[in-house]
Amino acid sequence: MKQVATLQEASHQLQVKEQQRHGSRLGPLLCWAVVFADVGTSVYYVPGILYGNVGSLAGFFVMLTMSVFVLLTLKYAEVTHRFPQGGGVVTVAAQAINHWVGALGGMFILVDYFLTAAISCLSGMLYLSVVVPALVPFTLEMTVGVLLLLGLLNWFGVSDIALLVTVFTHLSFTQFLALFPSMFAHQKLTLPALLVGFAGSFLAFSGLESISQLSPVMKTPRKKVAGIALLLVVFTIGLTSPLLTMFATLLLPSQVVGDPVLSAQVISLLGGDFGTIVLQTEVAISASALLIFAGNTAIIGTYHVFLALSRMEFFPQFVQQRNTLRGTPHFSVLLAVAIPIGVLIAAQGHITVLGDLYAFGLLGAFTLTCVGLDIVRRRERKAARAARASPRSPTRGLPWNDDAVPANEAPKDTTPAAQASASSLEGTGTRGLPEDGPAPSPYTRRMVLDLWHTCKFYLGLLTTALVVLAWTTNLVAKPMATIFGGSVTLLGMGIAFFTYARKKQQGHVPVPITHAAEHLPGSLLAVLVSDNEHNEAVIRSAIENAHGKPVTFLYLGRATTNRAPRLFELHDPYYDDETARKTFGRAEHLAQKAKIARRYVYRQQEPGTIERIWQVIHPHDVVVSPENTSLLEEINPDRIRYEVTPDGRVAHLLKSW
Repeated sequence: MKQVATLQEASHQLQVKEQQRHGSRLGPLLCWAVVFADVGTSVYYVPGILYGNVGSLAGFFVMLTMSVFVLLTLKYAEVTHRFPQGGGVVTVAAQAINHWVGALGGMFILVDYFLTAAISCLSGMLYLSVVVPALVPFTLEMTVGVLLLLGLLNWFGVSDIALLVTVFTHLSFTQFLALFPSMFAHQKLTLPALLVGFAGSFLAFSGLESISQLSPVMKTPRKKVAGIALLLVVFTIGLTSPLLTMFATLLLPSQVVGDPVLSAQVISLLGGDFGTIVLQTEVAISASALLIFAGNTAIIGTYHVFLALSRMEFFPQFVQQRNTLRGTPHFSVLLAVAIPIGVLIAAQGHITVLGDLYAFGLLGAFTLTCVGLDIVRRRERKAARAARASPRSPTRGLPWNDDAVPANEAPKDTTPAAQASASSLEGTGTRGLPEDGPAPSPYTRRMVLDLWHTCKFYLGLLTTALVVLAWTTNLVAKPMATIFGGSVTLLGMGIAFFTYARKKQQGHVPVPITHAAEHLPGSLLAVLVSDNEHNEAVIRSAIENAHGKPVTFLYLGRATTNRAPRLFELHDPYYDDETARKTFGRAEHLAQKAKIARRYVYRQQEPGTIERIWQVIHPHDVVVSPENTSLLEEINPDRIRYEVTPDGRVAHLLKSW
C-alpha cells in the first residue's frame, strides 16, 4: 500500500506541474502563425517556377490544387488530434503500418525540409536584392551565409493583403473576370499537361506537415485548436496564393515572369507595377524576412526529425548529443544546415532547379500520412462493425455504447502518466480517452460509423487517390526530383538498416514504437517494472511459457518524466526512458529467436494501470516478479503459481475467463 500511495503522490505532483506549464502552449492563432509562415511563403517563389512549367495556366493549377489542399487539412487536423505526441508522418506511418514505413516517412520529410531551407533562404535573398540590386550576383553566397547564421542561432538556442487591395483598386470587375479566360488563351490543356500542372502546383502548399508536429505544444482540446488554426490557414492561403499567382503570371510582362532572377521576385514587382516603390520595397523586405523565417522553421524541423529517428534507434545515437554550453543538439543542427548548403551549391543557386527537386519528399510525406490515416480509420470501422454485430464482444477498439466520455468532455488530467494509463481503457466499455491520450482513436465506435465520419472516411480515400496521382506523376515528369529524393531516401534507409543490424548483433533489437493494449484472450502478459533486477527472468519465463500464444510485454516506467515538449519535437515518455527501451530491446531479441507473436505496451506507473490493461487483454497468465505482486492487488486470479528460473523467481497469476 505504501508503494501505491507513493505512485498517487507522484501522479499528483506531475499533474500540478503540467497545469502550471499548460498556459505556455500554443493556441489557434499561434498555430496558424507558424503554419501560415511556412505554407504562405510559398507564394513568393511558386508563380515564377510554375510559369516556367505551365505558362499562364499557373493560376488555374494553383486554384485546382487548392481543393485538394482543403481535403488534406481535414486529414491533418485529425492526425494532430489522434497523435498528440507529434512526429507527423513518422508517427502515423509507424503506428498504421510498421516502424520501417515510419522511418521511410522520416526520410521523405527530411528531403522536403532540406529543400525548404534551401529554396526559402535563396528566395529571401532574391527578394532582398529588389531593394539592393547590387546584391544579385552574390545571392548564392549570401544564402549560404544566411543558412550558416540560422545554424548558429539554432546552436544558441502582413503585406500580401495590402498588395491584393492595391491590385484590385487598379482593376475593374470586368477586367478581373477577363483574366480567367486569358489563362487559357495561348495554352492547350491536354491530359498530360493537366496532370503535370496539377502535380507541380502542390509546391504552393508545402508546409502543411508542420501542424502535426505542433501537437505536443498545442493547447487542448487539440481537435478544436487544430481545427480553428487550419480553418484560418485555408482562408488566408485561399485568399492569397491563387490570386497572387494569377496576377503575377498574367499582369506582369512575360519577359519578367520568364527571367531566371526576376521570376523569383514577381510578388514584389507586382506591388511596384500597380502601387508605388514604397509598396514594392515593403513587400520585398517582408517577403525576405518571412522566407528566412520559413527556412529557419525547416532547419528546426529537420534536426528534430533527425532526433526522432535517432531516439527510435534508426539513426546513430551521436545525433542526439547536446553541447554542454548551450544544451542544443549540435550534430543534428550541423546536418540540418550542411545538407541544404550542399544542395544549394550543387544547384548553383538556380531556384527553378530547386523547385523541380521539391516534389519527391513533399508528396511522399503527404502520401504516407494519408495512407496511414486511411488504414487506422479502416481498422476502427471494421472493429465497430464487428462490435455492432456482437455488442458483448470486447474486440479491439473503443466502446460501442455512448456512455464513453467524449474527447471534448474528457477529464482535464493531462499528465503524461494519466495520458498513458488512460489509453489502456481501450475496449473496456466504461470510459473514453482523455484528450491527450496516446491511443490511436479518440472516438467511440458509434461515432466511427455515423454519417459525418463515414463521409470523412470516403473523402479521405479520395484525397489519398489524388495525392498518390500527383506523386506518381511527378516521379515520371520530374526525374531529377526522383533521382535526388530517391538517393537521399535510400541513403537514410541504409543508415537505419545498418544501425538496426549493429544493435541486433549486440543482443538488443530496437523497439521503435509501442502500442495500445489489445484484446488477446488466452495470451500472456509480462509485467516489467523500472529498475527491477528480475526483468530478465520475467521475459524469459513469458517466452518459454507462450506455447504459441502471443505475449504482451508491459513496462511500467517511473512517473517522473515531465519535461516540457519543444517545438516540432516528437514527445513520448517512452523515448525518454532509456531503461525501458533497453529492456524492450532485450525482450525483442529473445522473442525473435523464439519466433513468438508479441506486442509492447509502455505506461508510467500509476495506481490501477495493470488492472485496466489486464481487463483489456484478458490474459490467461500474468508473469511478474514476486516483489511486484503488490502492484496487482486489484487483479483477481484463479490461482498463483511460482516458478524458479536460473535468472530468479517469478510469479504466474493464472485466470480462466
